[in-house]
Amino acid sequence: MEFFQTELEDHVGTIRIDRPPANAHNIDVLLELQRAVETVRFDEDVRVVLFGSANEKFFSTGFDIQALQDEPARQVGYASQTSKEIIMKMRTTDTLFIAMVNGHCMGGGLELALACDFRFVGNDDDYNVGMPEIHLGLIAGEAGTQLLPRYIDRSTALRMMITGETITPEEATDRGIFDELHPPEEVEDAALEFAEEIVQKPNLAVGHNKLAVNEGLELPLSDALAHERELQNRLLGSDIMKEGVDAFLGDRDPDFIGVELGEKEPGDE
Repeated sequence: MEFFQTELEDHVGTIRIDRPPANAHNIDVLLELQRAVETVRFDEDVRVVLFGSANEKFFSTGFDIQALQDEPARQVGYASQTSKEIIMKMRTTDTLFIAMVNGHCMGGGLELALACDFRFVGNDDDYNVGMPEIHLGLIAGEAGTQLLPRYIDRSTALRMMITGETITPEEATDRGIFDELHPPEEVEDAALEFAEEIVQKPNLAVGHNKLAVNEGLELPLSDALAHERELQNRLLGSDIMKEGVDAFLGDRDPDFIGVELGEKEPGDE
């Protein structure tokens, strides 16, 4: 890929935005990201994805402002729609995405971080976090108007968008935008440690938990409970459930990876 660095080690995939100087994205970047997300969706060997930056100062400043001037409005509108579709693919793919935010995280960059299931951020007061699209006469158009109020209270989210204020990572974490705050040099290690913990869990059950939450919260409660029941029924009697129950009753550590990758039969020690 031209704009992303990717790697896979021990079932943990890593995707890093790499478009100097500030990791601003345009339609070409988004199309590559879409391909990366779709690859994750179909790769059984990827159990968790770390989503970060190859830049020491910027996670991403969002959509390329120069493109707003150079590209026809129709094309920019399609780019915005494509970004929304990618974000929905991230939220409905049953693989966990963990954002590693080290650097400025603004506009569409913050929206990409919000598309992830967890967000780890570096505690550096020089990093700016915000949704400044109002200063361009625009709204947070890459799902920000819908995602941010789903993580923090409505009034605080709306205030951030209509004032275009920038805040520090610590302030953003206090508001609930980020999940964990670490010294900048420890962010990736902390995210990787969490990813390695999740890798050992039953991947299908992890994914079903994610889908039950992300999809269920958009439904009426009765429909969400029916969705939960359907996801649970897929797990009942499955090989991973058999392995988990057998390991529990046999007082041993389960080997969910081996079972899910077909390297062992459930119940075998």
